[in-house]
Amino acid sequence: MRYLTILGVAVSFILSASGLRAQYFGTNTYNVDRTEAYTLDDFYPVNLIDLPTATILTETNVRPIESHWQTSMRMYESGGVLAEISVGLTRHLMFGASYGGQNVIGQGNIIWNESPGVHVRYRIFNQGKLKKPKRREGFSGIIYGTEEEEPSMLQKLTSMADIAIGFNSQGYGAYDIKRKRYYRKSVGLYLVMSRNWGLKPLNMGLHVGINRSQEIHDGDKDVNMFIGAHAMLEEELSALWEYDFAFNDNNTSFGAGHGYMNAAIRWKAPKNFLVEFAVKNISRNRKDQNGNIIPYTNREFKVMYRVNFRQIGQ
Repeated sequence: MRYLTILGVAVSFILSASGLRAQYFGTNTYNVDRTEAYTLDDFYPVNLIDLPTATILTETNVRPIESHWQTSMRMYESGGVLAEISVGLTRHLMFGASYGGQNVIGQGNIIWNESPGVHVRYRIFNQGKLKKPKRREGFSGIIYGTEEEEPSMLQKLTSMADIAIGFNSQGYGAYDIKRKRYYRKSVGLYLVMSRNWGLKPLNMGLHVGINRSQEIHDGDKDVNMFIGAHAMLEEELSALWEYDFAFNDNNTSFGAGHGYMNAAIRWKAPKNFLVEFAVKNISRNRKDQNGNIIPYTNREFKVMYRVNFRQIGQ
């Protein structure tokens, strides 16, 4: 009954959130101006495989700016299933929740996660082009003023990348009740920077972050770092890569002393669906109970569905 209650709450949240958007942002009274063509900005990944980027779940190149919600379901080892919902409320803010368990697929009793995961992200700075000051010239040929102020050094630095802060309590893989942690720790509180290059025909992005997980009952409380990248081969197909340095997971019975490396292919299917196949822990950073390295990688399958609030009920 617990997972049915959570599902009901999630559905109610989507419907109520869409009503709030219609009431306070007028989503039912505006006509979207699509005179501006879609750009590759609309396809930047909100998340890599497990790790976050600084992108927010909104569409900013149309007027008015459209907010989206996204649901996803991933299937992982031991018959595990994890469902997640995310809502982009504004161009700077998104949040959501997730829940799942082991043995959902296959045999045996279902072992639900200890509690739902929650996540929130706020984008502090947006990557963009700075406007050059327009100087005016007098009759004597002397430049005597500007129409715009010269950008400050801080503005120049922050315009080079998207920067976001956030929190995510959802870990990945099996949940260890004794150690009160997931096989892959949640990122917890994080700061991430994303730099995207819309270079035709290849769109690329680099993502770097620092985080501190709340899963510290195993005694490893170190601050962690992560890095990732994406390459959009075309609008429908992306390649994703990430590396978690796992500084906060190198003194436990799980990690083998080095980081977690993951890679994936993501396909943008018709009807707002995205399909992802990932190979995880390529670096084989895992030990068994005797301290021996487990020489296997993990394979995961994920399905995502993204839609804007205007399409609810259509």
